Amino acid sequence: MAMATKKTSPFLFLVLLFSTFVAPALAAKKTYIVYLGAHKHGKEATLLDYELATDSHYELLGSVLGSEDKAKDAIIYSYNKFINGFSAVLEEEEAMAIAESPNVVSIFPDKNAKLLTTQSWEFVGLERGGRVPVDSIWSKARFGEDIIIATLDTGVWPESQSFQDEGMGPVPSRWKGSCQNTTKEAKGITCNRKLIGAKYYYKGFEADGSIKPSLLSARDSLGHGTHTLSTAAGRFVPGANTFGFAAGTAKGGCPNARVAAYKICWPTLMGGSCTDSDMMAAIDDAIHDGVDVISMSLGKDIALDYAEDAIAISTFHAAANGIPVVLAGGNSGPATYSVTNVAPWMITVAASSIDRVLSSDVILGNGMRLEPSH
Repeated sequence: MAMATKKTSPFLFLVLLFSTFVAPALAAKKTYIVYLGAHKHGKEATLLDYELATDSHYELLGSVLGSEDKAKDAIIYSYNKFINGFSAVLEEEEAMAIAESPNVVSIFPDKNAKLLTTQSWEFVGLERGGRVPVDSIWSKARFGEDIIIATLDTGVWPESQSFQDEGMGPVPSRWKGSCQNTTKEAKGITCNRKLIGAKYYYKGFEADGSIKPSLLSARDSLGHGTHTLSTAAGRFVPGANTFGFAAGTAKGGCPNARVAAYKICWPTLMGGSCTDSDMMAAIDDAIHDGVDVISMSLGKDIALDYAEDAIAISTFHAAANGIPVVLAGGNSGPATYSVTNVAPWMITVAASSIDRVLSSDVILGNGMRLEPSH
């Protein structure tokens, strides 16, 4: 018996034929990070040195794409200060081709990091009963006076009392950073003698999605960055509480330090996300701006090979320039291999225990009260 056949609609045939050409093209391009090591120019580099470094990136990528004009269109960041490399939107074949260059240390897809998250100061012995002892390391270090601490996070809410500058002296002359101008649609940032810098980076995130114009500033729309920056270096704020609970004096680890916010994380349906390409640009700038410490409360789900880990690469360049980088150990655990940000040049911070218990008693029907055991 002959097999039955159906006539195919000419329109359906054209759609299917067209899709075979279009679908791969739409899925082919993505952002890659091309890492080239360190620059030959030193800390006293000029604008011309930075321009020459960027030109070398155009030349390298142009040798693969066919022209430097195409390279300029593809590159979203040129890391031209301390980190040598660039981020570019490429096809996989183009990425494989540039990987063959002897100048390339590594090339890897741009990945997303996620955000990681009191009485800590008393627990570690900096204060006792809400008072700071004379022999406290806080007192000896003058509460971090004039140290410049940078955070890479969701930005900052500058109106917070944690960042008021009453009684602070002039901004250290070594500071090269700035308060970045914002778009007309977004509410900007006003810096002062406490909050001395604020910048935002979005090209990597935007390459994969879109950002509302009203968010294009260093202002924090999620709260995580304001929380982490005030934890690191917020000023003494008496009377802090949450709806009347946990009342006390809020303060960060270095209340007299200066702070700078580098916004690299943007709102998503899952909370917040930060791309490697934006993060590398921010760290390259932070080194140049003259920060003394970098604090990052973000990371990946698993530890990666250092040569393909943008956080490890970027923080290595910071450490090589005398800047310690403090990173959160992650939100996962207690399983083995659940700590991230573990490169030997990082200071990885995670809680192993606390000095308080959050619990409730159980009262039975006969009035007997049962207290939990700890």
